[in-house]
Amino acid sequence: MRVRQTWLSVRAAIAAASVVVFAAPAAIAQAGNAGQGGDRTISTNDFSVLAKRLMPSVVNISTRQTVSPGDGLPSFPPGSPLEQFNEFFGRGGEGLRRQSSLGSGFIMDAAGHVVTNNHVIDGADEIDVILSDGTVLPAKLIGRDEETDLAVLKVDAKTMLAPVPFGNSDTAEVGDWVIAIGNPFGLGGTVTAGIISARNRDIQAGRFDDFIQTDAAINRGNSGGPLFNLKGEVVGINTAIFSPGDGGGSVGVGFSVPSNMAKSVVAQLKQFGSTRRGWLGVRVQDVDQALAETFGLKKAEGAIITQITKGGPGEAAGLKVGDLITSFNNQPVTQMRDLSRIVATATVGANISVRYSRAGRSGSATVKLTELEEERKLKEEAAKPDAAKSLSNILGVIFAPIEDADRRRFKIPNSVRGVIVRNVELGSDALGKLSVGDVVTEVNFQPVANPAQAIAAAETAAQANKPVLLQIWSETEVSFRAVRAK
Repeated sequence: MRVRQTWLSVRAAIAAASVVVFAAPAAIAQAGNAGQGGDRTISTNDFSVLAKRLMPSVVNISTRQTVSPGDGLPSFPPGSPLEQFNEFFGRGGEGLRRQSSLGSGFIMDAAGHVVTNNHVIDGADEIDVILSDGTVLPAKLIGRDEETDLAVLKVDAKTMLAPVPFGNSDTAEVGDWVIAIGNPFGLGGTVTAGIISARNRDIQAGRFDDFIQTDAAINRGNSGGPLFNLKGEVVGINTAIFSPGDGGGSVGVGFSVPSNMAKSVVAQLKQFGSTRRGWLGVRVQDVDQALAETFGLKKAEGAIITQITKGGPGEAAGLKVGDLITSFNNQPVTQMRDLSRIVATATVGANISVRYSRAGRSGSATVKLTELEEERKLKEEAAKPDAAKSLSNILGVIFAPIEDADRRRFKIPNSVRGVIVRNVELGSDALGKLSVGDVVTEVNFQPVANPAQAIAAAETAAQANKPVLLQIWSETEVSFRAVRAK
């Protein structure tokens, strides 16, 4: 059986709520409280009560991104007989086009922090959070982590938000009832129920795989949405699905990031804007039954040190090649990936206890973790100034008077008055909303006769911190576009 992997990609050259499909081990389940979780456990007969309470805490995530000509679709230069087909492909004057994507998330605190998947917002120029009552709030990206596929957003709401609490995923058992709420296929708030099918799943998604598997239906658009226990606590963040064939739909095999892992990552993203992963400075291998017996152990558990970095925390703590680590930070190490995950989520700079077996004898040490070098380099790269060019005006739209040649080319009647769109700039909200040849006849209900007048009206409208309303004439039809000013 062939497994498909489906990623909600804002880099793909496709339409809203669509996804890119390619062969891989697992599929990203794309991205789609009122009241606190409390201690009361809801029975399976009360799913409707639980859903009603939790729906206000779950949000839809909408993103927009500029896509470059490198996406494989054609772009025709100005003056080309085929230039008009740029509009068919949704491209602006620079051969760029706008793409939208959808996903899910949930409100984690009253301050307006929202948790979702990194792949939902990856590469987005703009992010909106849509509440269950339809309110659309512009969101700021606080931090994201590719390794665990988590991201934290921030919204400023004028009304009281309804946060939902994290639960203890370590106490979630196989067979426990769970419900998933999200935005599958862009349909909006959808509730599904199932059980926890398995724990500690490694789906080859990254170094820290430790997924909860569930048969609660999650699909494209559910990514970033919460997996709740019957107390109304978040025990997982829906991230991936196995989906054989080309359909990309749920077959009852979905995966969620455990809440205990997410809590640590989310707390760091809120505080620092990035993760601060610990580094032990050792390489390890898994233990099979034969190796376990040579160490005097009955079960094949632990991780054997095969290499120690000179000057690293492991060497400073007295660890040696051949040590079999059985516990780290008071958590059992049953296999190699357990150690990687525990080290990565441990507090940098803290004194951590390590238990090991050396030459058949038990031992212990205290190690002080330092920050992972590659994490530091990524932060330095992210801190570099943005090289993107600024917009030439508040809308990022180049207007011009309507010439006779324009009227012939775009079949604009003499009765239509306004300004014509010559170009839509990279980084503007108008990209994908306006096309070359569109005629703007009014800006915020005021008729415009020249480019200066159009931009002046937009600047006046933008002072109210609201999108600028444009009335557009295009191909014999009048329509309206709301464009956010820079």
